Amino acid sequence: MLMNNGMRDAVACVTKISEIKNDCLSYVGYDIAELVDKEVSFEEVIYLLWHLKLPNQVELDEFKESLQENYAISDAVEQCILIQSRQHLHPMSVLRSTVSLLGVYNIHAEDYSLAEIYDQSIKIMAQVPTIIAAFARLRKGLVPVAPRSDLGFAANFLYMLKGELPTQLEITALNQALILHAEHGMNASTFAARVTASTLSDTYSCVTTAIGTLKGSLHGGANERVFDMLENIIAFGEVIPYLSRRLDSKEKIMGFGHRVYKKSDPRESFLKSMARNLTQGTEDAIYYQISEEVERFIRQEKGLIPNVDFYSATVYHVLGIDSDIFTLIFAMSRMSGWLAHINEQRADNQLIRPNSLYQGPKNQKFVSIKERK
Repeated sequence: MLMNNGMRDAVACVTKISEIKNDCLSYVGYDIAELVDKEVSFEEVIYLLWHLKLPNQVELDEFKESLQENYAISDAVEQCILIQSRQHLHPMSVLRSTVSLLGVYNIHAEDYSLAEIYDQSIKIMAQVPTIIAAFARLRKGLVPVAPRSDLGFAANFLYMLKGELPTQLEITALNQALILHAEHGMNASTFAARVTASTLSDTYSCVTTAIGTLKGSLHGGANERVFDMLENIIAFGEVIPYLSRRLDSKEKIMGFGHRVYKKSDPRESFLKSMARNLTQGTEDAIYYQISEEVERFIRQEKGLIPNVDFYSATVYHVLGIDSDIFTLIFAMSRMSGWLAHINEQRADNQLIRPNSLYQGPKNQKFVSIKERK
């Protein structure tokens, strides 16, 4: 059957990792609302996606210890980040190249035993936050902050990013944001990762493929453009005239609508609540206030729902994350889902190789180069 709509209706694989149905998102059968409401840690969610069950306390402690033991990156990798930070490269290109380099420096990268593949997954998951934080600081002329093995995933990243211990509110906000972005079915980057895994390529190549796909403007980066819009509205001075002018020019309002959700994005309400809590009583409250005005106007004028990117822009900004590395935070979180899918693909592998429908010219006769017009 021909899929001429971006494979919208095609089923690419059978999975036990996540499901999107009736505007609900679940991880291994757990509604994400329950995972967030119960205040589980991001590490528990990573474990859930990889092992298809929530860990008990002993399993969680061992899993967290495995991640913490692998936070640090080598001097060679840090030097590579330093070189790239001076070239004004796209942040996602830096992440893509550096993760690929992790594979170069891992002498066991071509070892496909289950134990080694799992070890590679732990290393990638643990070191990506360190890479991102180092890049964020080096490009500003700041010295990278070494990771702390006594801190959890979210707390350690914020500590490395800013050089000071985050507040509990900040840790909770990032922890929830990471959970909400961790996994989302057969999105473009996850599909790309599974295609690469189906060729029996190494884990680093699979993840690099996913990062390259997420870099595309139709996949990652929407929350960066949401923040740019909020900044433009502040500079312009009025919400409705600004939006009306953009709508009249047929410009897209970023952060609204979603390919798989019709009535609501189940992740958005949590991010909205986080944005409100983080900005309340601060000078950043203007971002939340403007966001609410934008939401009301776009709902009324276009009937579109805000998606996960809309309020996450304000959340990330208040956490001290520069807007042009928002997509890196997305990748840091989604890494957990990518690795889950890569390993699920390997467990019962078939080469993913769809057909194409040729519609070009036929029955052409060869003409020598001297006779071609």
